[in-house]
Amino acid sequence: MSSVELTDYRPSEDEPFMNPRQREYFRNKLHAWKDEILRESRLTLEALQEESQNHPDMADRASSESDRSLELRTRDRQRKLIAKIDSALKRIDDGTYGYCEETGDPIGLARLDARPTATLSLEAQELHERREKVYRDE
Repeated sequence: MSSVELTDYRPSEDEPFMNPRQREYFRNKLHAWKDEILRESRLTLEALQEESQNHPDMADRASSESDRSLELRTRDRQRKLIAKIDSALKRIDDGTYGYCEETGDPIGLARLDARPTATLSLEAQELHERREKVYRDE
């Protein structure tokens, strides 16, 4: 399948769920997302290395430290996201991608397109969040 076909392709409910074309679409989408995160991380590291100068003004130093802290927290979240992307890619390889971990039902193409790392169907996710809220409120 050519890259032109894949960029024009959108998974459809009219075709068999998780057919080879859909799996390839999501594999490419996940790889592109991971590549973008890694590229941003490299740019952040370069910026942090360049910015490691001392600021004579205390306010500038505090602002710089705050910015650095925020950037590092963002990168940590992205590191966890890369692990989820890698997990989704493994599920594509083993044939379990696109199916809810709790019910085994198809997750749904619209949900997967919006959140390609999803492991729960919308219904299972909502139930999970309601349970979580109940336990949090106790």
